[in-house]
Amino acid sequence: MHLTQLAGEHGDKPAIIMAESGLTLSYAELERQSNQIAHLFRSRGLRPGDHIAVLMENRPEFFPVVWAAQRSGLLYTPVNWHLSAAEAAYIVADCGARLLVSSSDLEELAAPAAAAAPALEGRLTVGSSVPGLESLADAIAPMAGTPVADEIEGNYMLYSSGTTGQPKGILPVLPRQPFGTGLNIDHTMKNAFGFSSDTVFLSTGPLYHGAPIGWSLGTIRNGGTAVVMERFDAVAALRLIGRHRVTHGQFVATMFVRMLKLPEAERSAFDTSSLRTVVHSAAPVSVQVKEQMIAWLGPILTEFYAGSEGNGFCLIDSPTWLSHRGSVGRPLVGEVHICSDDGDELPAGQIGTVWFSGTRRFSYHNDPAKTAGVYNDQGWSTLGDMGSVDADGFLYLADRRTDLILSGGVNIYPREIEDALALHPAVADIVVFGVPDEEMGQRVHAVVQPAIPGAGSPELASELINFCRSRIAHYKAPRAVSFEDDLPRLPSGNMLRRLLMDRYSSLPSA
Repeated sequence: MHLTQLAGEHGDKPAIIMAESGLTLSYAELERQSNQIAHLFRSRGLRPGDHIAVLMENRPEFFPVVWAAQRSGLLYTPVNWHLSAAEAAYIVADCGARLLVSSSDLEELAAPAAAAAPALEGRLTVGSSVPGLESLADAIAPMAGTPVADEIEGNYMLYSSGTTGQPKGILPVLPRQPFGTGLNIDHTMKNAFGFSSDTVFLSTGPLYHGAPIGWSLGTIRNGGTAVVMERFDAVAALRLIGRHRVTHGQFVATMFVRMLKLPEAERSAFDTSSLRTVVHSAAPVSVQVKEQMIAWLGPILTEFYAGSEGNGFCLIDSPTWLSHRGSVGRPLVGEVHICSDDGDELPAGQIGTVWFSGTRRFSYHNDPAKTAGVYNDQGWSTLGDMGSVDADGFLYLADRRTDLILSGGVNIYPREIEDALALHPAVADIVVFGVPDEEMGQRVHAVVQPAIPGAGSPELASELINFCRSRIAHYKAPRAVSFEDDLPRLPSGNMLRRLLMDRYSSLPSA
């Protein structure tokens, strides 16, 4: 898993292929450039444990930078470029970055971020030149293409998506191991998912998100090729699978829905026979959607449930899922506990907060109060999700506690309602949440992105409510439906639910 050794073995083999532009980065070139950047980091005074921030779209220059940080023992934070300037600035300042490497096309975010970061000592840009700023290409030109003498494993430090508040940094413990040892995910990909030098991995999401960056780097660690989409498109993804003979791909629920809503004749025209494993995570997939995906691609879907916090890891393959439909699996790492609000462990079948024991501790950067709040007196930790386990120990997720709707003293889980409506042909996307209600406390409200822009109408709202009532209990169905032509969902699959909740919080009681 040492990049120098991999470059010696694979040479001109592509480590990275950019899906839209077709630009490639070979193992040999990745080795040379990442070594030059590592020497640059050392020349700028960066030592193991120091921090840099990376603000780039999905582009080939991203990889030499993060590999240089990885082999230099640095913490590196990829910044979500879909954030506002204030939000991006908060992350660059909060992580304590001493150096910011940014794309020239994101200067409107990078400039205010740099100005607001007290620890920042320098900036470098990739892409077209930015007046007054040093380009990364010029800075590394005189640097050696051989490894630095003190190579040591670094790690990425990710920030939450900020869907319910200010993004929080998840502070990893640096392994302090020789570069080439690899991270836990690199070994899991090999041992549990079959990644090898024959792997061609389709990376569908933004590289600032945990799974795309971790799995793209892990593909390279295992000698494979990562085909990186600049942005997700259902037709483009299917075309890439056939063109590059993709063996492994990773998706989120909304991507599955978008592919399934393509005309069947169009879907079936693409060659997906090379696929061995389709991995999905990040957001739960409804039973209906997963059944249709398995019927289409075969029993090759593997789902995992984990957070960037690394406090647990559940896994389930398709054959097992078909006998435990809706489950996210049993833990490979840690032990699952379902607890009531009082902290009592609940029996099988009852919904409560999901806790993990027997895993490594984690902390939220610069937030000891938040860190303390996710641990109980037994040392178990939670991500705030709710769920249940069955008699066989398989975990089923309900919702995040912050998304729970309490109506008339009854818990209602938005995910169940969203799953019921997601496959209606008129629905492109949907989010469900509670709005204030004088009588019930909260009532269920749905906001739908119509499949045809502008097609929202009172008649369609009534149709969707009746459609939902035909599938789940009437009291769970939305009392009203609003329409928006574009819902604020991040490319990672996370819905910015709080934005919509704030927008619709003043609706009059029905």
